[in-house]
Amino acid sequence: MSKIAGNDSDDFTLGSNAMSAWTPVEAVAEWEPISVQGMNPWKHKWVAVEHFPVQLPHPLYPNQRHAMNVYEVSDGQRTVRFAAGELSANVWGFYVAA
Repeated sequence: MSKIAGNDSDDFTLGSNAMSAWTPVEAVAEWEPISVQGMNPWKHKWVAVEHFPVQLPHPLYPNQRHAMNVYEVSDGQRTVRFAAGELSANVWGFYVAA
């Protein structure tokens, strides 16, 4: 059984409280290496784990809100859950549970 890194619960808040439930990791160009809790999500298959996106602030421009989907990636040893979405053409924002 895989452990979800950085999360003691599977309860992720949706809707208006979602912003306080997530912390920005970084905004990067598509395929640019990034570490999300020690794992580069671009190197793994993303599995959607929520049916509805969460509305989160842009990491660099917090007045902008963007719909981010929640995913998990696994390296076979552990699983990392994160929210991600395209902020603008080929620029992606990544977030982890707070």
